[in-house]
Amino acid sequence: MRWGVRQLVLAVVFSGMAQAQSVSEKLNDYPTAARADYVFACMVTNGQTREMLDRCACSIDEIAAILPYEQYLEAETVLSMRRVGGERMAFFQSAAMAENLVADLRRAQAEAEIVCF
Repeated sequence: MRWGVRQLVLAVVFSGMAQAQSVSEKLNDYPTAARADYVFACMVTNGQTREMLDRCACSIDEIAAILPYEQYLEAETVLSMRRVGGERMAFFQSAAMAENLVADLRRAQAEAEIVCF
């Protein structure tokens, strides 16, 4: 009977670890390269000091806690397409979906600025 209890305990422990891992993955779904790109761009804009490195890293961590990576990527794509310009890119200037994506990103950035800067 002890072996059955031990197996049950191990199953519960491993199940808990799997759930914790999925929560961790959900909270950390931004690839390292995406985080680094954000920090580099932030430091170019705000100054290349150790203090700014910490603040910019804090900022992307806050954004990642608010927005899933897929939504962040979509909003960044809209912003990138808006910079291109041209007739084909007019959709990205006025579409409600595009506006909502960018607005969500801007809100996350504003929250990050309050917390980190």
